Amino acid sequence: MTKLKRWDRHLILAELRRRGMTLTRLAEMNNKSPGGFRTIWTRPNEGNEAIISAFLDIPAADLFPDRYPKKTTTILSHEYRGESTDSRRAVA
Repeated sequence: MTKLKRWDRHLILAELRRRGMTLTRLAEMNNKSPGGFRTIWTRPNEGNEAIISAFLDIPAADLFPDRYPKKTTTILSHEYRGESTDSRRAVA
């Protein structure tokens, strides 16, 4: 049984270096600001994530599992949506 690799910042950087690449060079190749590109570790950026993902040929969801799938926030849970509709009918 093969253990799935859990990607983190250090493994991603190591894999880039194994392939002869750095974040700075990858940013320059894609006409991105190197300083802004390096914020990938603290700020989600789908474009930069996609560039790294394409270079490594690994899905972005695998590289950045805590950021995918993208979640939408709602004020009320779907569970309570029906109750809130019923209460408005009762008041109206």
